[in-house]
Amino acid sequence: MKLVSVSSSSSLNFRAYDLYQKIQTQLLRTLPTRKDSIYRRMSPLGDPKKSVVPVLDQWIREGNSTYKGELQRIIKELASYKRFKHALEVSLWMTNKRHLPVSPFDVSVRLKLIFKVFGLKEVEDYFSKIPENLLDYPVYLALLNCYTISRSVDKAESIMWKIRDLGYGTKPVWYNLMMDMHLRLGNREEMTGLLTEMERKGICHDQFTYSVCLNARVMASDAGGMDKIVRKMESDRKNIIHWRTYVIAAEGYLKMGLIDKALAMLNKLEGQLSTSKENSTLYVLILKLYAETGKKDELYRIWNVYKSNEKVMNKVYFGMMRSLMKFDDVEGMEKILEEWESSGLVYDFRVPNFLIDTYCSDGRLEKAEALISKGISKGGDASVTTWCHLAGGYLKRNELPKVVEALEKAISVCPPRFKSRKESVITCLKYVEEGESMEKVEELIKFLRTESLSKEIILEEHDENMNGKFIIEDEEDKREGKF
Repeated sequence: MKLVSVSSSSSLNFRAYDLYQKIQTQLLRTLPTRKDSIYRRMSPLGDPKKSVVPVLDQWIREGNSTYKGELQRIIKELASYKRFKHALEVSLWMTNKRHLPVSPFDVSVRLKLIFKVFGLKEVEDYFSKIPENLLDYPVYLALLNCYTISRSVDKAESIMWKIRDLGYGTKPVWYNLMMDMHLRLGNREEMTGLLTEMERKGICHDQFTYSVCLNARVMASDAGGMDKIVRKMESDRKNIIHWRTYVIAAEGYLKMGLIDKALAMLNKLEGQLSTSKENSTLYVLILKLYAETGKKDELYRIWNVYKSNEKVMNKVYFGMMRSLMKFDDVEGMEKILEEWESSGLVYDFRVPNFLIDTYCSDGRLEKAEALISKGISKGGDASVTTWCHLAGGYLKRNELPKVVEALEKAISVCPPRFKSRKESVITCLKYVEEGESMEKVEELIKFLRTESLSKEIILEEHDENMNGKFIIEDEEDKREGKF
């Protein structure tokens, strides 16, 4: 992919143009939805090796029009599905082919996409070509984001000095990024210094500031410090408490074995259900946390509340099955699975995989095989995890040919970047044929399960905007739209 320099669109006033585009976008929203769209055409192209540019070019050749607001929404949507290469292609096509002027926000999004696709060096090369009139608040914020995620301390510090000189460093987002980086590097003194600077300058804490502070207290196993931060957060009238901050607190107390304190945070989380726009995610987290407290009755209570108040979704069934597995409640899992199968939801193997794992672990392979066959007959696609569970069960029975067969099926449904592991299956076959160490077979099964489970987890870390995630400051979100 060729990365060209940013065009400043000569005499065009990009702010006025963006205002025009936003008005136009609002008008478009009042029109009937088209049956055909650019996004509908490119959405099936999930393979990052395939370019979406031919789809975009064909759209224009057919005489269709496109608007900047529409392209920005497509970029956002693609990025939300981690299709960063395709999102970057759309961003570049928007200016290189359609010659639409870019704003600092567009450049900031592009910088982050370049970071995801190519890495930090390419980000810096691109940044050096940005015209002076586009070097604004969101662009420097995006660059700082890339530096902090890369843990490039010196470069991040240089950006912080730059933004102080420019007068941008009056909002907490800059400090949150730096503090999170130092926390992950174990630089507690630097983090404390940044907090002190915020207080000296009268910069208010926001939810991310409190999240970083809580994480620091969790890492130090300082329950008393956590108590103080929670009290300060709740008494801060300028801060709108996000439920993810309570999740951090609950997880921290659980890590220290303080069940009663964790339950108090869970009670506050339940209080957020009436106002949250992410209820399905919140329900899954509450189920997970109640399972970790060992409160099985509370787990079922929340499950029944969810079913009576919300539209049932696969990911919440997934969360309930995962939570029940912590109690080895096979009977409960079977009942939930039966309920899920009768719900009419799309067959998602992530839900029965927990029960398949249980059956394979305790030697009931026939039940596992029957469940897999049933799922496939219902239109489900058995995942890498499914076949690895089965391979593990066969290995316990020393049914080596079946182990290799199951592993071959696992490899066949692996994401493209794991296809090379096919060689490992062939190696395993060699071990089986020659009767050598089965540790290599177990190692492969463990690797594949670990990799595939990381893809199947429906929730990111409790704070989606920290630990390697991109932060966009709240006011920028409202004005430009979240990335």
